[in-house]
Amino acid sequence: MNHEVSGNNAAMIGYLPDETPSFGKLFLYALQQVIVMFPATIAVALITGFQVSTTIFASGLSTICFILITGKKIPLYYGSSFAYLTAISSMVAAQGTPEQLQSFAATGILPTQLIQYAQFGIILSGLVSVAAGLLVRYSGHEAVEHILPPSITGSISMIIGLTLAGNALKDAAPSILAEGAKATVSNGNLVWIVSLSTLFATILFSRYLKGFLGQLPLLLGALVGCAAAWIILLIGGDGFNLFRSMPDAALAASPFRLGAFAVPAFSFPLPNAAAVLAIMPIAIATIPESTAHIYQIDIYVNDLAKKKGSKKKYDLASLLDRNLIGDGLCDMISGVVGGPAGTNYGENISTMAITKVFSIPVLIAASIIAMVISFFTPLIRIIYGIPTAVIGGLEIYLFGAIAAQGIAIMIDKKVDMFDSKNIAVIASVMVIGIGGQYAFGGNIPFLGLNVPCIAGAAIFGIVLNLILSLGDKQKA
Repeated sequence: MNHEVSGNNAAMIGYLPDETPSFGKLFLYALQQVIVMFPATIAVALITGFQVSTTIFASGLSTICFILITGKKIPLYYGSSFAYLTAISSMVAAQGTPEQLQSFAATGILPTQLIQYAQFGIILSGLVSVAAGLLVRYSGHEAVEHILPPSITGSISMIIGLTLAGNALKDAAPSILAEGAKATVSNGNLVWIVSLSTLFATILFSRYLKGFLGQLPLLLGALVGCAAAWIILLIGGDGFNLFRSMPDAALAASPFRLGAFAVPAFSFPLPNAAAVLAIMPIAIATIPESTAHIYQIDIYVNDLAKKKGSKKKYDLASLLDRNLIGDGLCDMISGVVGGPAGTNYGENISTMAITKVFSIPVLIAASIIAMVISFFTPLIRIIYGIPTAVIGGLEIYLFGAIAAQGIAIMIDKKVDMFDSKNIAVIASVMVIGIGGQYAFGGNIPFLGLNVPCIAGAAIFGIVLNLILSLGDKQKA
């Protein structure tokens, strides 16, 4: 590794992947990466019911493993993915007993057995990304696009976001808080004030803030929502307390606790066919995102190298296969310890682009900081205290953004919306995915099986596209 570039002017330009800032700068840059990653990764844990501390630990561990798997060449941070939310919800609804579902509703934390089922599905979902990486390595990028064209990946992204719309509104206006809160809410209008203030603040922050603060719209929006809930508490008293207490289940599963220190609640996967069927196909939707990120970071890094006068060529785009394989293996690593499935984070890429800090050692330090934080009980207690209405306000924005990203994929890839094949594929995927969610609660009864709507839509779309492509003429 090259150490910090000599000369104040050179040091201010930025840091390439194989360069290391001084210790003080390295720590601050790493802390910034953790702050940027935190809101989305924590939101995934709170929405799915995974343990927050375990999720944070898995994020740090997976990032270090990703860097090592890719030969310390690709500066990307691994965080929890929203793409898997509907799949996990479908699996929980299908496999959870009435007692387990009641416990989840009361505490906001999935019973350990259901997390273990999800872990098994997450581990096998990693095989999809690994297979895509191997396909790129031996057949080229075009082979992946033949099986997973943007008409499929884009429409899957859309239904992932749209099937979660109901969850977002339920959380934005809960009629009663989870058991364990200090009081229930009797006036729904006050709840709307909190959720809508969170939503509008997040949108305005993402639209108008620039620089470092521009990378934290979720965190800042949540703070605004919490401030609104605090004002309501001051005006209305304990009868309108929207804040929650940390569920006992958040610490009960910890294998060791001592004061402010608690080991994350690690768990081991349990084989479950329904979890595999629900979760494994979702990796299809994360492949285009991960692919776009590697091309994006390649442009940024080589632009910085040119400005610094470096003669070294950082051909990160040629490492797409390693990126996809690393992404898949990190899903497996996260799944083994009890964390959600994930992908490399666009928020962290944007932060690196703004600060011009692409240093691999900085990301390793950020990973270590995240893992240390996961053992810090007071912070975990604060996270669980966030009002449900605040989470709901964030979800309206986040889930809509996921659906919009699907549209963006098809626009970017110039999908011909007048082509009969594309129309057939997109129409089938959209109706099966969304219709299955609202007609059957997420699991479609088919030939004696309960098929998760997104998995069924993805598989049907892939098969239909391959059948309709048989008559296509080969282009030179």
